[in-house]
Parts: sequence; C-alpha cells; structure tokens
Amino acid sequence: EGQLVQSGGGLVETGGSLRLSCAASMPDFNGYMIGWFRQVPGNEREVVCYVSTDGRATYVEDSVKGRFTVSRDNAKRTVYLQMDNLNPDDTAVYYCAARWQQHGWVTVPPGRYNILDYWGKGSLVNVSS
Repeated sequence: EGQLVQSGGGLVETGGSLRLSCAASMPDFNGYMIGWFRQVPGNEREVVCYVSTDGRATYVEDSVKGRFTVSRDNAKRTVYLQMDNLNPDDTAVYYCAARWQQHGWVTVPPGRYNILDYWGKGSLVNVSS
C-alpha cells in the first residue's frame, strides 16, 4: 500500500512564495503520474497541475500559469509544487495525488478523481492580503 506524505504550506503574504512537497512510498514511483489539486471549503476540488512519470511533461492550469511550477525527483520519490507571487485567491488546502500510468500523464476530469490511486492528506496554504 502506497502513501503520499505532504509537507510545506502555511501562512504567507500576498506576493510571497511557498513550496509544497509530496513524498511517496511506492517503490515503483517512476510509473506514477502526479497531480496537485486544491480545494476551498464549500467548493469543488480543482486541478492545479500535473507532472508526467518522468517529469519531462507538465500541465499547469491557466489560473496559476507563470506563478506555479511542478517538478519531481524520482530518485527521492518526491514531487514539488513551487508557488510564487501568491494571492488570496490561492488560499486553499492543496493535495497531491498519484495515478499509475507507467509512462506519461493524463488529465483527470472533475468528478473522476476516483481514478487516482493515492492522495496526500492536504496542506493548508493561507495567503493574506
């Protein structure tokens, strides 16, 4: 059984930066694509970005494009979400999730998050104005 352990997050002022980490326990981590999602209480969970199994391909939502960067270090079984120029609209609980893909990545439509195999427990990001 795999686990995703998240770290990072916290309180930051508008314009500040934070980095989230997601450490995986699966020995075949290289075959998992990773997605980052966020959720504001009362709202639907939404995708932030994806990174492919080898880290060479990424997808970033328009709302965070140019400010958020996703990367992974397969040797460390860890994925990172670097968040720069944060604003209050970024305030949410952020989750990493993994799906066995072997190679590449796929988009995960809203309502189909059940196809993701593992989820982290979430990291609160609070951006003050």
